Amino acid sequence: MEHVITVAAPPEAVYALVADVSGWPQVFGPTVHVELPEDDNGEQLLTLWAFANGEVRTWSSRRTLDAAAGRITFRQVVSASPVASMGGEWRVEPHADGGSRVVLLHDFRAVDDDPDAVRLIEQAVDRNSRAELDALKHVAELGEERASLCFTFSDTEHVEGSAEDVFAFLDRADLWPERLPHVARLVLTEKEPGLQHLDMDTRGADGSLHNTKSVRICFPDRHTLVYKQLHMPVALSGHTGRWVIAPDPADPQNRLVVTSWHTVTLDPEGVRHALGPAATLDEARTLVRKALGGNSSRTLRQAKEYAESLRS
Repeated sequence: MEHVITVAAPPEAVYALVADVSGWPQVFGPTVHVELPEDDNGEQLLTLWAFANGEVRTWSSRRTLDAAAGRITFRQVVSASPVASMGGEWRVEPHADGGSRVVLLHDFRAVDDDPDAVRLIEQAVDRNSRAELDALKHVAELGEERASLCFTFSDTEHVEGSAEDVFAFLDRADLWPERLPHVARLVLTEKEPGLQHLDMDTRGADGSLHNTKSVRICFPDRHTLVYKQLHMPVALSGHTGRWVIAPDPADPQNRLVVTSWHTVTLDPEGVRHALGPAATLDEARTLVRKALGGNSSRTLRQAKEYAESLRS
């Protein structure tokens, strides 16, 4: 399968967005989370979690990066059924108008060559490829403006308790309406262990309710949870985050440090719609930081109280 798009941005900038898998959850809608366990001089092993036909799938791929040629080849080493094998290539080429021509190629086989599975895979590849290329075009054409739209921040809390207890508090989000005053309603769906879908209503400072939908991947062995928000306020075009629980080697009391990270991308038109035509991005960043950080800080404090109450 082949998908093509032209982008009004230099090939080097477009290639950089494809090469940097750490930014994919913010750039590509279907991508939930990416990990890069191996990265050696243009040879990479990565693990991805992404939506395919409405379900989150995970697989591992090897990539070979050739920046000089503007090409990245990939081949899955661990596929998710009904995919038996899949590979392909990104090609970023100079376009006659001074921009870029991006070609995304896929080849695949279905398990047992089942025709119904082939159709499902074709639908998923087509839908995701179109979405990814459209998103790549949008982000690349923002140019230098993107640096003012995307930002990362964190909140922390020191805890005198066990990492397992803190993780349990964060993992059991279905209990948050009982434990967190700002959570009015939460429906948690977990079809397979560690893969959670959250539908949550939170209370604003003025008592108004705000709905968010997100998907979380939980890693109990690492005491880490990562998430991607799927339904966002109008001022945002992207929101991902993670909860990290780890010993603090610099703390003389040997306490845990629990950190809530947020990476947010603002939508300029959404900002003007939500805050008024005169609103600035600085004002929007301040409001988003206060709202998201405030909820995270309240959750961190309750997690701390919970874990420390269980200390023997």
